[in-house]
Order: sequence, then structure tokens, then C-alpha cells
Amino acid sequence: MSDYVRGLREKIGNDLLLMPAVAAFLRDEEGRVFLVQHVEGRWQLPGGAVDPGEHPADAVRRECLEEAGIVVEPLRVVGAFGGPEYHIVYSNGDEAGYVVTVYEVALTSGDPAPSDDETQAVGWFAPDELDALSIVPATRTTMRALLRPT
Repeated sequence: MSDYVRGLREKIGNDLLLMPAVAAFLRDEEGRVFLVQHVEGRWQLPGGAVDPGEHPADAVRRECLEEAGIVVEPLRVVGAFGGPEYHIVYSNGDEAGYVVTVYEVALTSGDPAPSDDETQAVGWFAPDELDALSIVPATRTTMRALLRPT
């Protein structure tokens, strides 16, 4: 949790915060999607909240480095998502509603591995393997939209 969010939480407690966020859509040469497994067990795209004054592209770079130890280059925005699936109640009771800008990114360096206290595993998954995973509902909604044939 950033100092900014911590300060807001001191003022409003567990009440709903509407938060700008980013996520990284990274695929390998085989078309597999890169996901991180949160310590609470569910898989999701690497990403998180945008800090005050931070450019969203910089936030997606930071989050990929923090969560998976990889350096990425944002290529383009592939979607903006929000709504009921992006409303989360954390185990401590904090409520957050996210509006997520998803960037297609390229891996420029690093070997993906858990690299912070929020990530317990990382992995590459073929699109047909995603349904069997325990995935955050927001990520499932996002993945369906991004992997839909055009």
C-alpha cells in the first residue's frame, strides 16, 4: 500500500476508494499470457494503483518490476476497464473500485519471478488454460475482452 493510500485510509477507514490503476498484458512467442499469483492465491495480470503525479505508463513499468522482477516497455493501451467486477473488498475490510488502463507491454529484461511480498508465483498460460485457474474476477473479465477474436 502506497503512503498516499495509507494516508487516505487513516481518514476514511475501510470506505470505498475509487482508484486509477494499470495492468500489463504480456504474451510470449507462443501466445501465452503472463500472470502473477497474489499471496491470497488468485492469479492476475501484473499491475496496481497509479501513484499521484505518476504517468500510467511509468506505473505499469514500476508494477511489473515490483511484482515480477521484469523490465517492460509499454507498447500501446489495449483497453480501459471498470465496473462491478473491479470492485474489491480486501481481507482487512478495505473497499476499492478500480478503473484500469491495460497496456500491451514487451519484456525488455529480467527473468520473471516473485519479487515482492504480494506475489507468490508467476507463470505463462495458454488462453485455453485460463478457465482452470483461480483468477481475480476483474482479470477474468479483462482477459475475455483482450483475447476475444476480432
